[in-house]
Amino acid sequence: MAAILLLLLLGLFAANFTPTGAQVGVCYGMLGNNLPNAQEVIDLYRSNNIRRMRLYDPNSQALQALRGSNIEVMVGVPNSDLPNLANPSGAQSWVQRNILPYWPSVRIRYIAVGNEVRPVNDATSWLAQYVLPALVNVFNAVRSAGLDSQIKVSIAIDMSLIGVSYPPSAGAFRGDIRWYLDPIIGHLAWARTPLLANIYTYFSYSDNPRDISLPYAIFTSPSPVVWDQGRGYQNLFDAMLDSLYSALENAGQGGLEVVVSESGWPSAGGFGASVDNAATYLSNLMRHVGGGTPKRPGRAIETYLFAMFDENQKTGPEIERHFGLFSPNKQPKYQLRFGGGRAWDIVSEEHNATFPLKTDM
Repeated sequence: MAAILLLLLLGLFAANFTPTGAQVGVCYGMLGNNLPNAQEVIDLYRSNNIRRMRLYDPNSQALQALRGSNIEVMVGVPNSDLPNLANPSGAQSWVQRNILPYWPSVRIRYIAVGNEVRPVNDATSWLAQYVLPALVNVFNAVRSAGLDSQIKVSIAIDMSLIGVSYPPSAGAFRGDIRWYLDPIIGHLAWARTPLLANIYTYFSYSDNPRDISLPYAIFTSPSPVVWDQGRGYQNLFDAMLDSLYSALENAGQGGLEVVVSESGWPSAGGFGASVDNAATYLSNLMRHVGGGTPKRPGRAIETYLFAMFDENQKTGPEIERHFGLFSPNKQPKYQLRFGGGRAWDIVSEEHNATFPLKTDM
């Protein structure tokens, strides 16, 4: 009898100690001419127990293949669609065309209205004027369909909008982007919707290896590297995310949740990019996000790994084409476990140059 009780307790413990299986997803980017078809990709998600996916646009083949899969999906609004969605009728028709025909057989969890629009001195800056109206209009279209409690409408930012990131408790948004971001996070707080953030320790490390050590960037530092108000930071991911939490607090929205809508490490193509470093970062990240950060301990962080495949048609530096968890032939590059078995979930297409956090190493 005692043995049976012990087994039951162990089973309950195991059932309650796998938050990352439910929390970690994978981004499904499609910028390659050698990638599997959508049905094969969804089958690959399911066979690897990947329960969440990020799409960068409402690709009809992918959404059709997702029917009945039980995979939760973040559907992206491409940046090029933002001007049209700034008109209420454009947003209404977009939702009617790209969301409602698939609901509820596709478990749409989020709509990401734009990705990494930077309002100052960037090629995307001209789009900044459209982000808030598009966000509100898509939200209203989802609400008019009675789905606002099931489908959350947000935007994805990168860490270039952070002006002060060190120490994490002093985190603050750049003064020149507050006109853009403050109304957006105000709306998200009112709608009780998390902010989506793409967080890459890789770019902070590769841009500043003098001040940021590799162990700190890939979760292998044996002890805290940064101390801040009594909180010890043993990895850069926590420091970056907590600087964002602090920035939200300083902007008056400390109650806003954050979903990490992209994070990854490249296997080739640049400084510090290797299969070993990527495998270490990804496996440690997956284990880590179930436990929260020093600023918000014990609160699992919904996180999407970038990306499902190496994408040979991505523009920019060579490194952009080596973030995949799988090769295009569907062979895994790393031995990662999602949920109770093998598992994967999906995220974004455009990368950010993250704001470096200086460390003592």
